[in-house]
Amino acid sequence: MSRTIPTINTSRLTLRAMRSEDFARFAEIWATPEVVTHISGKPRSRPQSWDAFLRNAGHWQISGFGQWAVQPRSMRDMAGQTGFFFGSRGLGADFDTYPEAGWVLAPEAQGQGLGLEAVQAAHDWFDRVIAGRTVCMITPENTGSLRIAEALGYVPLREAEMEGDTVCLMTRKGPPV
Repeated sequence: MSRTIPTINTSRLTLRAMRSEDFARFAEIWATPEVVTHISGKPRSRPQSWDAFLRNAGHWQISGFGQWAVQPRSMRDMAGQTGFFFGSRGLGADFDTYPEAGWVLAPEAQGQGLGLEAVQAAHDWFDRVIAGRTVCMITPENTGSLRIAEALGYVPLREAEMEGDTVCLMTRKGPPV
């Protein structure tokens, strides 16, 4: 089965398929302590990043949705990723059975509104093409991501423990009205 990954353009960004030449930048982003502080707290090794990079590509093939590379028009390389995936995290049927939204930006791309712009564009596509409930998981300390989630209509579902940390599980039943 082969699926085409759509390209989405906004005024300042392009969301596009990840390409093999993106891997070095992808690995660099995920090895940055500032990036993973509120995700796992542990920078990814290059082999862990390679596994995640391939998982992103395969997700589009299997599910019909996945993660895009976030490419600011003002930058030569990708600056992060956003999109949807099935995490199969073992957190229960009220979470694991729904597409999980995720977003990550390199430090130099943060604080400019690019995260919200990218995540909004991804959700607009999802609402048109896939539709339905989505979930996300955010640590309580990650106030920037919590603001993005709330702006998109996510509401608290419950708290859970993930690898020894408390996380906020959130849900969105569809586009805000």
